[in-house]
Amino acid sequence: MDMGRESRWEKDAMTVEIVFALVTAIVLAAAVFAVALTLVLAFGISGAARKDALVAGALLGTAAGVWRLVRVLLRFDQQRRMGR
Repeated sequence: MDMGRESRWEKDAMTVEIVFALVTAIVLAAAVFAVALTLVLAFGISGAARKDALVAGALLGTAAGVWRLVRVLLRFDQQRRMGR
């Protein structure tokens, strides 16, 4: 294998890891938003407070999803550099 060139196996591993990171990020974001939605429905919140709670849930879900995506990809890169 040439130095600096990735094998087919390494490219496939990267693709799988990227898809895994995206899927788990989406699931985490949806779960965080679902918690906010459940709280809104359970407590019967309405009006501006309902909108604020759902926006907060969406923002927290997005932040959690991005955090998960970055964390998984950085961990994969670190393990790849260590030769695992």
